[in-house]
Amino acid sequence: MDLKSIFSKSLSSCLKGSLTKDEIHSSIEVPKHTQHGDLAFPCFRLAKIERKAPSAIAEQLAASLQAPEISKVTAIGPYVNVTFDPKTVGKKIVDTILQQGSQYGSHTFGSSKTVVIDMSSPNIAKPFSMGHLRSTVIGNSLAFIANKCGYTPIRINYIGDWGTQFGKLIVAFKKWGDIDKVKENPIAELFTLYKKFHEEAATNPELEAEGRRAFKLLEDGEEEITNLWKWFRDESLQAFKKIYQLLGVEFDSYHGEAFFNDKMQEVIDQLKEKQLLETSQGAEVVRLEDKALPPCLIKKSDGATLYATRDLAAALYRQREYHFHKALYVVGQEQTIHFKQITSVLGKLGYDWADNIQHIPFGLYLKDGKKMSTRKGRVVLLEEVLLEAITMAKSNIEEKNPHLQNAEDVAKSVGVGAIIFHDLKNDRQNDIEFSLESMLTFEGETGPYIQYANARAHSILRKSGEATFTTFDGLEDAESWDIIKLLRLFPEVIEKANLASSPSYIAKYTVDLAQSFNRYYGKTRILQQDTERESRLALVNAVSIVLTEALKLLGLKAPVEM
Repeated sequence: MDLKSIFSKSLSSCLKGSLTKDEIHSSIEVPKHTQHGDLAFPCFRLAKIERKAPSAIAEQLAASLQAPEISKVTAIGPYVNVTFDPKTVGKKIVDTILQQGSQYGSHTFGSSKTVVIDMSSPNIAKPFSMGHLRSTVIGNSLAFIANKCGYTPIRINYIGDWGTQFGKLIVAFKKWGDIDKVKENPIAELFTLYKKFHEEAATNPELEAEGRRAFKLLEDGEEEITNLWKWFRDESLQAFKKIYQLLGVEFDSYHGEAFFNDKMQEVIDQLKEKQLLETSQGAEVVRLEDKALPPCLIKKSDGATLYATRDLAAALYRQREYHFHKALYVVGQEQTIHFKQITSVLGKLGYDWADNIQHIPFGLYLKDGKKMSTRKGRVVLLEEVLLEAITMAKSNIEEKNPHLQNAEDVAKSVGVGAIIFHDLKNDRQNDIEFSLESMLTFEGETGPYIQYANARAHSILRKSGEATFTTFDGLEDAESWDIIKLLRLFPEVIEKANLASSPSYIAKYTVDLAQSFNRYYGKTRILQQDTERESRLALVNAVSIVLTEALKLLGLKAPVEM
């Protein structure tokens, strides 16, 4: 039930065309103080139209405004404030949730439309660090949110599997590598070789030239070099998939940079045909001064292609393959100019769907205030963090609930959930200082806090001994009404999260709902045998439905017992 619509409809009938319905609806606010009511309408805009004091208009409106769902109307200064009847309105809201179940909050505006999401995209032969967590979990959550809005999401892992660095790695392996060591622990050993190459190259510049020559052989398809590259790629993907399994993340495509090697010439040919390519210091570029952007480099002076060339080819491929309505690139904010260049070049090529490409930037994980770097060794490995979080969760469970069934699975859900939630509760554009201690705090605004609130709701329902929890005849206490008002907002929060491409809306919402439910639990004897018992249990059931679905949208599990 849209309380704003009820209020705006009543206001519209009183105002008789002074403001449009949309103007009225968009002006409605939630009062800062709950004692002032549930919703408020400021009269400042009307004061200019009617040439009256806003407080006088508020008094006038308060005297004439009425609706069956509204129990109280007051004028407080320049605001008209309304309080809804908690029993009448609450019943409609809770009944809707109970009837719709996990479908509550769903939208249809994305029906028959596809969203491709470029996310995660680690480099092969390098450790999966905390630096890749953000793209992975933000992208995964955006896919769930898109699906909730009716879209078909396509998760794409654009693996970094091409470039000069692989020539360097191949040289390092041939000089110092051990096949058995790589087989035993592929990522760690390949990363050691990668670091050794840079250490040695600092005093032996010839190594850099060897690396470039090895990559040229790879580009030319030389058999031995190509087989080594394929081996490194396969071993890396297997190691990555272990981490994705821990995170509960799946992909529809693992097409990396190398996949687009034979698809770049088409882009280059199109740019030439449109006379968009220019030579600059031996390189080929597309000028973008009209977009206030630096030139987009398509080919280096030695003929080598670049990230931009591959990204342009990838965009063309994805549009043809998926016919996307939107294409989201969940990539760090340092790539903002790059994506502006890509969309601008596609626009110059005449592709109007370039306007549907969106860069979804995010801040960095910092370590001691500095960007994490695999080359400089300033890196925290994600798998180690996840395993430590699971161990800590298991220890917590053994202490508080030693007889819990499926303790291993619950510990995994809680530990991994703590890491994911800590990321998603932050505004995605903010940097996050890496702190294992704050990530693994199981109190306050954390994933485990939300999961425990949901598990508590399930515990209450189990203890009741009832078979169903679908009878809600309305409640009038302030605590239950606070919960119901939050439950009503869930569809709106999902729409906002989708529009802003920001899971933090949902993460913050779950904190508010869990806190409200815990206040209700602390003050109310939910299982008391009286005439309102069934309604209280139905409300608890509604809370669990919404918390479970909200956690799912964030990529977290919702254990029913903890």
